[in-house]
Amino acid sequence: MQALNFPQYEFRFKSSENSIYIFDEIRKKFVVLQPEEWVRQHVVKYLMVEKNYPKSLINVEKELKINGLKKRYDVVVFNSDGTIAIMVECKAPEIPIQQKTFDQIARYNLALKATYLMVTNGKSHYYCMMDYEKEAYQFLRGLPNYKE
Repeated sequence: MQALNFPQYEFRFKSSENSIYIFDEIRKKFVVLQPEEWVRQHVVKYLMVEKNYPKSLINVEKELKINGLKKRYDVVVFNSDGTIAIMVECKAPEIPIQQKTFDQIARYNLALKATYLMVTNGKSHYYCMMDYEKEAYQFLRGLPNYKE
């Protein structure tokens, strides 16, 4: 897999049935290593190692319903009270981050109400903080550390 714009992390891999798998610490299982999964696993490590979020507050690839349609978010980080602190939308490195990517995470966030959003393809990262009173968002240089 290609190098991404994240620090270097250690991952566990295995090969089976002509596929390579990467171990997902959150789901506690090996998953097929696809380009988007490579980005997702880097995001999880980044949140735990660089931003100090506890593994117990991170959730990966869960289903949600939006206007009756089943969708899946990539990564969310919960606050200790169960509200959502951060939602991350991951794309494969070859997928450019465009307006439709922001539209997608905004639709998901209508249901989840995260405070912070991150959109990444592993090479480019975008962060913003939601202001629900003003119905606006502010772009940031990065995500806050845990307990900030």
